Amino acid sequence: MDGSIEARVSHEVDNWLRWLPRWRPGTARARARLCRRCFGSPILAAAGLEVDVPHGVQHALSMRMKGIIDVAVDDYTDRNLPLLHRELRQAEERKARRPYRPGEGLDPEYRGLELDPDPAPDQPFLFTIGGLERDVAAGTEPEQPRPLSQEEKAAIREEVRLADEFAKQIGRRICAALRDHRARIAEGIAGIVEPQVAELLADLDRELDSPMWPGP
Repeated sequence: MDGSIEARVSHEVDNWLRWLPRWRPGTARARARLCRRCFGSPILAAAGLEVDVPHGVQHALSMRMKGIIDVAVDDYTDRNLPLLHRELRQAEERKARRPYRPGEGLDPEYRGLELDPDPAPDQPFLFTIGGLERDVAAGTEPEQPRPLSQEEKAAIREEVRLADEFAKQIGRRICAALRDHRARIAEGIAGIVEPQVAELLADLDRELDSPMWPGP
């Protein structure tokens, strides 16, 4: 595959379209909070997915585009930002010592989602995946990094600013590239997602019209 951002976007849209038939309304659960990755995302707007599209479908494409940004920023940081690269590498090494990381190794469409369903007030959980992860992390003694000098802190802040600016540049390129794929993205939504949503609404309408449904 060509290493350009545009080629990576095309490749990930291909992957998303191959995944799309696996999506089902019944596999999605209600969310009590807005997804910060998807709500108001310019990437989803560029893809034509900002309104009237189930969140699971949005999230799957959003996280694939995030993966492109992450790889590009990591490469830029490795080559140009030595202090930030060192801090990130040390943070990853400390994280790798944690024996239980349930969010690692997930497919792109499942990354960034809550590991546990939202709790019900009258149905407490015996345990949660997030709670197990916190318990394991609390039982490990974290390695204390060497304190940074004021000069190092200032230099790292500048490198973080440069990395953020580079990420925004990549994001703008992704948005421009996604506009070239809007037609086939819309075709996938119309052919796969919308019929399932329409059938779900029809089932709900039939249940509401059932003579077994309690009257007012």
